[in-house]
Amino acid sequence: MQSERQPTDATAPNETRARVKYVRRLDQVTQLAPEQRDRLGPVEARYVFRANDYYLGLIDWDDPEDPIRQLIIPREEELSEWGTLDASNEESVTVARGVQHKYTDTVLLLCNEVCGAYCRYCFRKRLFMDDNDEVTNDVTEGLRYIADHPEVTNVLLTGGDPLLMSTRRLVEIFDALRAIPHVRIIRLGSKMPAFDPYRVLNNPDLQAAFRTYSTPQQRLYLMAHFDHPRELTDVAIRGVDACIRNGVICVNQCPLIKGINDDPAVLAEMYATLSYIGCTPYYLFQGRPTAGNEPYEIPIVEGWQIFQQALRHGSGLARRARYCMSHETGKVEIMSIDNEHMYLRYHQAKCDNDVGRFFICRRDDNAYWLDQLEVVDSAPLHA
Repeated sequence: MQSERQPTDATAPNETRARVKYVRRLDQVTQLAPEQRDRLGPVEARYVFRANDYYLGLIDWDDPEDPIRQLIIPREEELSEWGTLDASNEESVTVARGVQHKYTDTVLLLCNEVCGAYCRYCFRKRLFMDDNDEVTNDVTEGLRYIADHPEVTNVLLTGGDPLLMSTRRLVEIFDALRAIPHVRIIRLGSKMPAFDPYRVLNNPDLQAAFRTYSTPQQRLYLMAHFDHPRELTDVAIRGVDACIRNGVICVNQCPLIKGINDDPAVLAEMYATLSYIGCTPYYLFQGRPTAGNEPYEIPIVEGWQIFQQALRHGSGLARRARYCMSHETGKVEIMSIDNEHMYLRYHQAKCDNDVGRFFICRRDDNAYWLDQLEVVDSAPLHA
């Protein structure tokens, strides 16, 4: 099991501090030697870097393989040719700027183009590039679209990270969505509980907004993003608790990442801790074949084996996660694998008729994504 590393006094703020200090250039990371920063310059030029003193304080700088370091510090291997910037073809379901409507009952509002830090394996890293205009801070058109589509009951605020927006702006969006009768669930996709727990802990206005807009009839959901048990510091746990105490339902979803959480013991420890603190595991995602992500990817078969081994060590609540691919055609759950075949099911689908559809693929230990698999049999949900 991995021991917890708390932020050091030299690099992390205390709990009374209102804001962490953000770092936007590798030359500001003094723990890296000058020659290391020089080697990583071309990577930083292509894929932007961002972190903060709290999160950098979790790194054991004496360990070059430290998982938090792997998550946040660029690697030269990111420049290898691999994948595409829009691996799930989100462009095809973009109905307006900053608005995605892939599944019938769910709309995504990409309402912020910045995160508390940038995960090196991010599947939306294109959003942080200079020439990208997919995100808009003005969600008026998105709100109008949602109001005009009564089938939409579920809205996910994402980006970027919505919790990096001002509380005032969040309240405006919450208020507008609560005024649309058919919107029953508002979700916040956020890694701020890991990157900067003080965003919640030191912000009574945000906590008040949670209390106001997360009601017994219509809850706010926090789709938290913890990747490794070392992120679950005492401060982070208190941040999650502050969300829960103010009415927010918390669950966790994250990808399986090579060098970070691809050890069954690490994954099991994280799932156990998450279940203890009331932030139950929800999805474990197969990494998308996104440009720059080759050093972080794991073949599907190996990933499923890691996932299954991790689940054996947990209680029922720690076993609630589903191992899925967010493919262009839908959310594909990897249900089982034997010596010859892989058994998959559409947990959610772009085409309503595919929801629940079960299909069988030939086992391929070298496949990273659905497009690389050969389908040998399939059946609809209702025979």
